[in-house]
Amino acid sequence: MFPRLPRPGRRRAVQAGAAAAAVLALLVWWLVSAHGSSSSGRMSFATGVPTGVYAKYGDLLKEDLARDMPSLDVRLRRSQGSLDNLRQLTSGEADFTLATADAVATYRDQGRPGAAGLRACARLYDDYIQLVVEKGSRVRSARDLKGMRVGVGTDQSGVQLITRRLLKAAGLDFDKDIRPARVGIDQMPTLLERGEIDAFFWSGGLPTNAVQSLGKRLSIRLVPLGDLIGPLHDLGPETRYYRAAVMPADAYPELRATQAVQTIAVANLLITMDHADPELAESVTRSVMNSRDRIGQKVHAAQKVDLRTAIFTDPLDLHTGALRYYLSAKP
Repeated sequence: MFPRLPRPGRRRAVQAGAAAAAVLALLVWWLVSAHGSSSSGRMSFATGVPTGVYAKYGDLLKEDLARDMPSLDVRLRRSQGSLDNLRQLTSGEADFTLATADAVATYRDQGRPGAAGLRACARLYDDYIQLVVEKGSRVRSARDLKGMRVGVGTDQSGVQLITRRLLKAAGLDFDKDIRPARVGIDQMPTLLERGEIDAFFWSGGLPTNAVQSLGKRLSIRLVPLGDLIGPLHDLGPETRYYRAAVMPADAYPELRATQAVQTIAVANLLITMDHADPELAESVTRSVMNSRDRIGQKVHAAQKVDLRTAIFTDPLDLHTGALRYYLSAKP
């Protein structure tokens, strides 16, 4: 007979079980960190007006968030634009949102409630300022809009914010020199088509579906705005977020343009609040960066999302969760 071996004591068995549990927990943590998130619950994301780029981007991003965080219930909220998005975020109606850098700076400079708690997760793509008129219009620059009916965006939109500044840079008074139509991109194309307005401003990624669709029904063109960048910067430090930009001739194939259009651009930011859960902020940032190519197939502007530039979120600091993602993703 073989000699009887001593049985392991209860204490050793408990220690072995604890060690195995620790290894298993470490493995689960690694799998979650590398391939997804354990984030759960409900998250609200404020986007924009129907037919705008914000709304389309939000719809597509929701699909990626559902794939990456299946336990997270993502609710999309429509809005009037950047300023309304920031209001929804700071009031607690939304947990994440999109807004232009100039709108964020204005919101903070005005000391609106909750503005000090705004934090960025990423710089995304640029909005291009577009002044749309019928092809036969006499408007050749923003200065020619005097006395005309002009779509300027809703009162809580980033479109109206930049429109007011552009008109001032062009030497026009928003309240006296034009007849403003305070509506969004969901209505402006139809009003132009019906002859109820003479022109409209839009600030959005290229291409914007509403402008694209209008170009298929009506002969339109984009008016150059590049001559206003100098006067715009002269208005004060709050205009430093605007840069000179070029819309390629093929930005809207429907317009059959033969030349690029000089205009002005401003960056879009993905934003949350300083008290947002760091794990959630990290996971959302990761999904945004990983979804670039898929979303970019339908929202071409999203192709500009880049890990190397995403951290430049002036005027906001990065959220701690987003910063954690960038540090882990650094080559």
